[in-house]
Amino acid sequence: MGPPDPRQRFEELYTEHYATVSGYVRRRSDDPHDVADVIAETFTTAWRRLGEVPTGDRTRLWLYAVARRTLANHRRGESRRAALTTRLRAELAEWTDPAAGTAPETARAAFMRLSADDREVLSLVAWEGLGNAELAQVLGCSRLAVRQRLHRARKRLAAELAAEDPDLARYGSRAVRLAKETS
Repeated sequence: MGPPDPRQRFEELYTEHYATVSGYVRRRSDDPHDVADVIAETFTTAWRRLGEVPTGDRTRLWLYAVARRTLANHRRGESRRAALTTRLRAELAEWTDPAAGTAPETARAAFMRLSADDREVLSLVAWEGLGNAELAQVLGCSRLAVRQRLHRARKRLAAELAAEDPDLARYGSRAVRLAKETS
């Protein structure tokens, strides 16, 4: 008689130990979704390392050890996700808080009056940080065409800003220079 079929061995292991591993995990976690994730990961590990799973009474202890490490990893992941969520909420609050230095409403209104193409070009440069070569690739045109489109979009934005707010100096020297080009 040869070695047991891996699938059959795993099914037997799962059937025999699911209830005890499930109880172990449930007693150590409050969230049913976490329980399901940890149990699934525990038995996935058992399947991947089936050749290392001991036989007899030591099988249950081996599964407890795997479940314990899986729970620890899950908790660390939850801590990282919670910290990231807190940080992203703070950043989002900063972005949406007008007192935190976002563009004045006049600049926002001027930007929104531009064509969709002008807004896209300016957004890709200002918000996504793309350079001319990258912008050309995204827009599917030459670098020369990008330079022209970007310059024209900036000029139109400066003109919109000048129409709304005669003190262009607060938007930077480039805005003042571009507005002079359009007049």
